[in-house]
Amino acid sequence: MNSLDNFNKIFSMQTIAVVGMSPKPERPSHYVSMYMKDQGYNIIPVNPGHNEIAGIKCYPSLSEISEPVDVVDVFRRSEFILPIAESAINIKAKALWLQDGVINHEAAELAKNSGLIVVMDDCMLRRHRQI
Repeated sequence: MNSLDNFNKIFSMQTIAVVGMSPKPERPSHYVSMYMKDQGYNIIPVNPGHNEIAGIKCYPSLSEISEPVDVVDVFRRSEFILPIAESAINIKAKALWLQDGVINHEAAELAKNSGLIVVMDDCMLRRHRQI
């Protein structure tokens, strides 16, 4: 699941929806997203509590995003992941990335069995810097 091959495939994609992105710069969901934006990725914040984060239009859910999404990057607690994985499948995302400490084997298997590349319990920023 967390393989160099999967990392390379994901990093070749361009549009990342960040579920749970915070407007607070000190939060990992914010600074990881901004790092990826600075690297040239199209970041789409997903947080029902905000209309905009870091000057970028924010969506209340994955299903309301009006453009194709390649990667769903998740900063939510493990118990909330299954419906997010289902939404990622429904919007035809290509990958599901669960950040450090986010572990949900049922959601990961569902996404993987639906053809998504899955990374679980790993940091996108750290892996991107390593590669």
